Amino acid sequence: MAKVVMYATAVCPFCVRAEQLLRRKGVSEIEKIRIDLDPAQRDHMMEITGRRTVPQIFIGERHIGGCDDLYALDHAGELDPLLAGPDA
Repeated sequence: MAKVVMYATAVCPFCVRAEQLLRRKGVSEIEKIRIDLDPAQRDHMMEITGRRTVPQIFIGERHIGGCDDLYALDHAGELDPLLAGPDA
């Protein structure tokens, strides 16, 4: 399974929705980077994604985007193969 990293805050309903979808897809480990606790991480997230909003999700090395982007990827049938990783 591909590594999943999510930039998030404590009280973000979109972060919760994104995590719920990932869990339903069998993702057991999500590396959460809490930008509300570490302003330097917020700056880093904005630098690498060009976005200010959370969640910002990475699967493997690929930047997926936010919650809506994740659901769109799933709807297009592209999320499962991405989560399976390159060795699947």
